[in-house]
Amino acid sequence: MIGLTKSELYRSGYQVTAIFKISLHRKDYDLLCQIRDYFGVGIITKHGETTLQYMVRSIKDLNVILSHFDAYPLFSQKRSDYILFKQAIVLIKNKEHLTKQGLKNILSLKASINLGLSDELQLVFPDIIPISRPSTSSKAQDIKIKNFNYIAGLTSGDGCFFISIRNSSRAPGPPSATTGGGRGHTVSGKSVVLKFQIVQHSRDEELMRMLTSALGCGRIELALKQSAVYYVVTKYQDILDKLIPLFDNYPIKGVKALDYSDFKKIVFLMKDKAHLTEQGLMEIQSIKLNMNFFRKLARNS
Repeated sequence: MIGLTKSELYRSGYQVTAIFKISLHRKDYDLLCQIRDYFGVGIITKHGETTLQYMVRSIKDLNVILSHFDAYPLFSQKRSDYILFKQAIVLIKNKEHLTKQGLKNILSLKASINLGLSDELQLVFPDIIPISRPSTSSKAQDIKIKNFNYIAGLTSGDGCFFISIRNSSRAPGPPSATTGGGRGHTVSGKSVVLKFQIVQHSRDEELMRMLTSALGCGRIELALKQSAVYYVVTKYQDILDKLIPLFDNYPIKGVKALDYSDFKKIVFLMKDKAHLTEQGLMEIQSIKLNMNFFRKLARNS
């Protein structure tokens, strides 16, 4: 992101700062430490009541970040954000941000990055025209996810593993494609449903479609009111045969690794048909109650 702060110390009237940051829930402090140690630059600070952020803001340290993403390009619309962000850093390095015209050039870049200009900046600079965003869609068909560590990293940040136990009027039976893939009907009239999902901003629908191609399973769900797009896998056989081997070979980092471990336990309980018994269902319920939001409560209590 590009930050602007009013300051009388600069002829342009604003201090301009280029900032790279990653924000995560405080439960993922260890993951942020791994990121900081990997890059060897930056700091971790508190950001709100439940959030921490890893932040890099000096031009010298940002060169480390740029070198990384030049070597390992982004796939999503963040790639366009990155290209514009890098252009802004070049302007700052050349001290063009210290002039009024240079500031306007940076504002044109900022207007096309992430959420654009704030309402305040739009009032102060009403004549700023956003620069055209670099196109990524034209290359989308040529881009493939070749390193599955990328999917593991995406899951570590924006993935979720869900278990649902629902009432069912169907007779007992094993999980199958005809019952939604992740369901098995128990003797007590309950069904167990597995669900894996990754969520991104709706502008990254193409990235989600790349996941379906790379993994050979799953579907896309759009939530336009939330400006979100979901990659979703619910079929039991896809979860067992494709997702489990994937994340065993390309490990998830952070607290979501614990959720995956619990999710995997339930997958294999269902493989052994334990979910069709009262005892097995109770075991699944016990595991479910320590995942996701409930794990957060336990860790923060």
